[in-house]
Amino acid sequence: MSLDKKLKISDIEDIFTGNEAGMEDFFNEFSVLLPVVERDGRLYVLYELRARHMDVQPGEICFPGGKIEAGESPKDCALRETREEIGIPEEKIKVVSQLDMMVNYSNVAMYAFLGIVEESALDHLVLNPDEVEEVFLVPIEWLMENEPTIYWTSVVPHPPEDFPYDKVTGGEP
Repeated sequence: MSLDKKLKISDIEDIFTGNEAGMEDFFNEFSVLLPVVERDGRLYVLYELRARHMDVQPGEICFPGGKIEAGESPKDCALRETREEIGIPEEKIKVVSQLDMMVNYSNVAMYAFLGIVEESALDHLVLNPDEVEEVFLVPIEWLMENEPTIYWTSVVPHPPEDFPYDKVTGGEP
């Protein structure tokens, strides 16, 4: 569209009708599955312990998940990663809901899905040793009865020496 032409409402409608919202390109998109399992009449959350030899977040407790691949939906990513990391096939998981999305300071967008895993799937787990050291179950009752320990930290920006402070309200720091 030429900039010498006066913009009209119909131009805006033509541009944005049918637009699908998404993420800006500078975000890295990841997706996880929060797996819930019923065993012996009790509900559990399944967690992973990441392999300690990994370069990123070694030895951390997490849910199955990873980076969304090109053309893949966040839900499909969570299911694929669960299969690749711990061997639970998609047909053994009932996705109940998408949970809240989280965006953090390091340009990571994290999608999450609540999934019910068939108990029988636990008998056939195949852990990917490149990513997972072990899996374990925590009763949901325990999680509800125990307050988490939370540690807050500050995120301190380190702008480059040529940062244009003159273009920021307040100028130099």
